[in-house]
Amino acid sequence: MKTVSSLLDAEWHERYKRISRLNIRSSIYDVTNRCNLRCKGCFFFSSGEDKAAAEETDIRKWEAFIDREKERGVNLAILIGGEPTLCMDRVEAFYKRLPSFCATNGLIKLDRDRFPDLMVGISLWGDEEDEKLLRGKDAFAISSKNYAGDPNAYYLYTITPRQLGKTGRIIRKIRDAGLKVHMQLLSNDEGVDGFSWRPDELAAIRDEMDDALDRYPETVISSKYYHEIITTGRMLDRTFGWRECPSVTEPLDTRDPRPRRLIHFIRWASDLQTMHRCCTSETRDCSTCKDGAAHMSWVMVNKRAHIRTAKDLRNWIEIYEMFAKLYQFIPW
Repeated sequence: MKTVSSLLDAEWHERYKRISRLNIRSSIYDVTNRCNLRCKGCFFFSSGEDKAAAEETDIRKWEAFIDREKERGVNLAILIGGEPTLCMDRVEAFYKRLPSFCATNGLIKLDRDRFPDLMVGISLWGDEEDEKLLRGKDAFAISSKNYAGDPNAYYLYTITPRQLGKTGRIIRKIRDAGLKVHMQLLSNDEGVDGFSWRPDELAAIRDEMDDALDRYPETVISSKYYHEIITTGRMLDRTFGWRECPSVTEPLDTRDPRPRRLIHFIRWASDLQTMHRCCTSETRDCSTCKDGAAHMSWVMVNKRAHIRTAKDLRNWIEIYEMFAKLYQFIPW
């Protein structure tokens, strides 16, 4: 019988034990329906989620809600929007009560006296040209000044097909700003011309992502197994999609049979009552989803499937470690 201990040497077994104690229980929260950018392809606005619920403005109701979430067993609050930094009091309510992560476009700088160790993921949609086309401005020029050298911030680099051959320059810019980077792929929810992936482009960008990890291991937080899964949509002998995704809101999950999934996961709207279908878009075709966190979670909840060879199990451990680093459960 194959077991964890039989497949791993002493070093890898220690790494396994470190993550196996974490017991991460996450949910996602729309802090606000508003944003100071309107990015083409943003799932929040393209699927109408900004109009799904009226925004709760009473901070006392937010505080009570967060306390209930903590009692529900949540130990990681992933704050999205809209743009969370438009509502610093709500961000602070989470920060004071739960381990929290804030996804931001970086245009507004968090006060580190107020939020000394809040992990911040800064969105980046390609090079200057892509950002101006998709987001209306070169957001990196602003965010990199706001967060240069910040040990509790990193870039969420959403790579587009037009970034082929250019990713190395972007990663060097991030390195030179004293920050780290995690890579994911654009899903192009609004069908912008030239930004949908072809199979040959996915194969090519996988090679670039692998090369970036080899060249800049101190800057890039990733794994080659993750690159394989995000570019192929396959894990072992399975294909990602609605029947496999682990990041579906639990009370809305009517799949039968249910796949392995995140325990008690909910994506909450900003009225603190409405629930969204999943971790991304209400309208996205799941077969086109390139969301990095969803694919990482897919691997993480399927540990048993990876207990078949030493390589498979080490791949699983690397993915779990990557997730834990990105959300500050273990150090860089």
